[in-house]
Amino acid sequence: MSECIQISFAVCRIGIYTTITSMRAVGISSLFTINIYLLVLCFRALCCKGPPPARPEYDLVCIGLTGSGKTSLLSKLCSESPENVVSTTGFSIKAVPFQNAILNVKELGGADNIRKYWSRYYQGSQGVIFVLDSASSEDDLEAARNELHSALQHPQLCTLPFLILANHQDKPAARSVQEIKKYFELEPLARGKRWILQPCSLDDMDALKDSFSQLINLLEEKDHEAIRM
Repeated sequence: MSECIQISFAVCRIGIYTTITSMRAVGISSLFTINIYLLVLCFRALCCKGPPPARPEYDLVCIGLTGSGKTSLLSKLCSESPENVVSTTGFSIKAVPFQNAILNVKELGGADNIRKYWSRYYQGSQGVIFVLDSASSEDDLEAARNELHSALQHPQLCTLPFLILANHQDKPAARSVQEIKKYFELEPLARGKRWILQPCSLDDMDALKDSFSQLINLLEEKDHEAIRM
């Protein structure tokens, strides 16, 4: 806010000099008249700009196995205390604010008895966040692979942008992005789709925010394509 005010005052100073020169050129030399006119100009510059444009909102679904870190990542993005994080058992909704968009994220629990109901919550989604534990056991990684394949091919999700987060990169057993890409067979399976695979951890929020910025770009591209059609 202070930066905006400083910029506005700078504009006023430039305008003052230009206006005084112009008014004197046409014969208006009264200091009182010039001062009143300049006050009106500055008031308009500072107070009459109107509200900033509304940020677009996108409805996303966030899926992944229990323990992948979905809740912790979303809570960190919302600046919530990590002490209050509780693993999601059913579903929860968070509004995650970014500078150029607001993401309304519906997070679905990842337990075995809940995953079979995921598809009931897909309707209305505009994008997908899939979180996997890159340091998990082989069995859990295989389960995550199957769930991601199912989501990529689901009729309600297959045309949507995907952000795939290889979480827990700070753990010693974490697999690299290239290992994940090869194991999950993403190149052949997701060919022609909008998807991003990014490493992440709670220790590197800049990288996490950058991943979401890339997802927002994909969402905006899809919006523009829909408008052109």
